[in-house]
Amino acid sequence: MTSPPGDPGLLAPGWAGSAAAAAAGDDAYLRALLDAEAALTRAQAALGLAPAEAAAAVTGAARSGAFDVRSLAARARAGGNPVIPLVADLTNAVGEPYGPYVHRGATSQDILDTAAMLVAARTLELLLADLGRTAGALARLAAEHRDTALPGRTLTQHAVPTTFGLKAAGWRSLVLDARDRVSAVRDALPVQLGGAAGTLAAFGAYGAADPAALPEAYARELGLRAPDLPWHTLRTPVADLAGCLAFTTGALGKIAADVLTLSRTEIAEVAEGSGGGSSAMPHKANPVRSTLIAAAARRAPHLAATLYGAMAAEDERPAGAWHAEWEPLRDLLRLAGGAARDAAELAEGLRIRPEAMRAHLDLTGGAIVSERLSAELARELGRARAKELLTRLTGQGRPLAEAPELADADLDPTHYTGSAGSLTDRALERR
Repeated sequence: MTSPPGDPGLLAPGWAGSAAAAAAGDDAYLRALLDAEAALTRAQAALGLAPAEAAAAVTGAARSGAFDVRSLAARARAGGNPVIPLVADLTNAVGEPYGPYVHRGATSQDILDTAAMLVAARTLELLLADLGRTAGALARLAAEHRDTALPGRTLTQHAVPTTFGLKAAGWRSLVLDARDRVSAVRDALPVQLGGAAGTLAAFGAYGAADPAALPEAYARELGLRAPDLPWHTLRTPVADLAGCLAFTTGALGKIAADVLTLSRTEIAEVAEGSGGGSSAMPHKANPVRSTLIAAAARRAPHLAATLYGAMAAEDERPAGAWHAEWEPLRDLLRLAGGAARDAAELAEGLRIRPEAMRAHLDLTGGAIVSERLSAELARELGRARAKELLTRLTGQGRPLAEAPELADADLDPTHYTGSAGSLTDRALERR
């Protein structure tokens, strides 16, 4: 899929060319704005507030494609949002006698917020598909490497052994947490309809006996949820999007951070399936997918913070707070969508190197199982003497197997992975 025209993402390889980029691009927003306008006229027609012919005329004109997104963007500056010039163009496209039914009773925020929810719903579907791919690939890795031992690392140092299966199962758990949050938000995305100050007054002025029924009809037309109240300055839907998208990029960022560490030349326990090249060093195979995911994870919290900050919006429509949401929300959709695409490719192509893991388990000459040795020796020597003995032995810089005091001890790190196998099995039961 190509990148959005006019915004190909030259400096954004994390989302460039992704399905999410196109789904949240200018053309996609224009499509959603037109869908929102047409659905409003259809909803009014369904309640007898507009002729069926008007609904057909507006819907037909909205689907014609005869709208110039660059012209709309340039003219949006005059009124501060793109809905104002779009309504003028759509009204002209519909013509007489049904042009006056375009946008009737609505305000610009009704249409732009509803369009944003449509764009979000369409983009989240793509994101969910890639999260599903990622989870599936990680489940396969976890099952295959259920008992593949490697050093567990805490504060950058070897701690105790763990298994790659448990690590992959943990990654998958985060992906499923993201999936569940995204699914819940997607299913709750509402239309926006309240008129100038959120009272639905204009719809009553145009003849609606029960204006409160109109948001439900509008929601049915668009496949979104009907809100309990107009939410012009009640920004829960946008905040929920901010939260689930930032969580998703952070969850994927954890996977990327681990892969970046484990794929270092001196560790090389994993490798991306198709590493990127260097412009100057032919020998390099850079972990590009992980790098781009890590970049998204660093940007997303700040974008979400802008959206959370916009919640403190004054009056029935704020000057600036609402406007500040538009670009960060789109950026978040693109970042999360691009990160999910990269995560799916990363997980499906990740190469595991058990031989390197085994070699690293032996680097400390048995010290990686000192926790177990301490517990076993404490039964004979007491905790203090056991700790003193092991501290002295590990400080000598030679393998513990050479210490006569530990001649009968089991120093095999693969025998000290605790419940990693059963924990992995339990994690993989989750669907």
